[in-house]
Amino acid sequence: MAIRVLARHAVHNLKSIVAFQTPKPQSLSTVNQIPVSRDISPQSPFRKQISLFNLFQRHGFPPSQLHGFLKKNQFFQNYNLPELEKSLGILFSFQIPQKFILSLISDCPRLLEFEFLKKWEMGIAKLGVSGVSPLVIRNVLEFSRRFELNPDDVSRCVKVLKGLGFSDGTVDRILEEFPRVIMSNESEIQRKIQFLLGIGIPESGIDGIFHSLPGILGLGIEDRLEPLLDEFGKLGFSEDVVRREIYREPRMLGMELGEMSRCLELLGTLKCRVPIKEKIFREGALRAGFEVKLRVDCLCRYGLIRREAFEVLWKEPRVIIYEIEDIEEKIEFLVHRMRYNVGCLIEVPEYLGVNFDKQIVSRWNVIEYLRSKGGLGCKVGLKGLIKPSRLRFYNLYVKPYPECEKLFGRFSRDVEVRNRHPVGLWKLMKPQKHPESKDDVKNMKCFVESL
Repeated sequence: MAIRVLARHAVHNLKSIVAFQTPKPQSLSTVNQIPVSRDISPQSPFRKQISLFNLFQRHGFPPSQLHGFLKKNQFFQNYNLPELEKSLGILFSFQIPQKFILSLISDCPRLLEFEFLKKWEMGIAKLGVSGVSPLVIRNVLEFSRRFELNPDDVSRCVKVLKGLGFSDGTVDRILEEFPRVIMSNESEIQRKIQFLLGIGIPESGIDGIFHSLPGILGLGIEDRLEPLLDEFGKLGFSEDVVRREIYREPRMLGMELGEMSRCLELLGTLKCRVPIKEKIFREGALRAGFEVKLRVDCLCRYGLIRREAFEVLWKEPRVIIYEIEDIEEKIEFLVHRMRYNVGCLIEVPEYLGVNFDKQIVSRWNVIEYLRSKGGLGCKVGLKGLIKPSRLRFYNLYVKPYPECEKLFGRFSRDVEVRNRHPVGLWKLMKPQKHPESKDDVKNMKCFVESL
């Protein structure tokens, strides 16, 4: 009896399941009323996003950045895809390097509006500058899009600059570094020229000043340039010295107020060997202060704050006499090859003062080889790599491992050690021996007995 009841209950459940899963027949009108999902329609946002993704990827945009880029700039979904593709084609036709185009689109995505680029397609050729650089095109396009400028506005600015006597190279340089000149009027530029003539810069050198420091067009005369010259005078520099150094290095006019005073204060407290200090001041104190400023800026570009940069220079004054390119090469090697943080320079500033090839690369090659072979008992930090003398480093890490001698180079057995003097020279330098007389022997005995 119990088995019969359970069987009836199972059959009833099976019919219920079948009835639940079997759809009811619907009329044609009912089917037409069923809404179609927007996510699978040809014009859905999802499909539009996939099309945009493929379009940007075909034009070289990194796929890893596309998701965040499209999410940040959702207005691209309102663009006409054929027009957007034409805009990218126009942008690439300007012969701009791909890395510039990608950064330009990332910084100013609304630049891809078709009507804007269509105006500039012919406007680039009307700028009036021969051999326009890709950086000029990039900056002009970005600046014009942000401030709603036309190609006629840019060509008018170029005519003004040429009318004031600037060469094509200087005009190109100004548009690269200071595109805001497009919104400047002719009187403002003429005031800067008259200021330079007033401090003694010859007319033939004006073009070179603006070529070296295009940003001078954005500096005020009353609130920046004149106070800077007053500061140089209060520091004890004559007008002739200031004029000569500005004519030689126009970037000196771009220094902040008080920056030269801070640099000279550092130079006055240096504790270093006399030959190094003589090399630092070999071209005068004003030039030495500017060299300090350049190296501080270099260190700050890699992540140090100004106080830390001044501390590094104070601890390692040899950095001041090295070229900027050499310093950058050492920092690039430190960060990208050795995988150290740039903050390590505060603790080991000697890294910037030693020879790159002989003392940095060679030692690093030895340590890397020993680390790969498991020959290091403990971790060797930057201090352990730079601080030891050459002989001590050789005895610690090279001498026990003959295969490291070629990597190290110094004290290698394959290197022929040349004598400092010709063989037998000591015989020529040996003092002449005079024969001793009886009187000399007698005097010596008397002297010894008196003692």
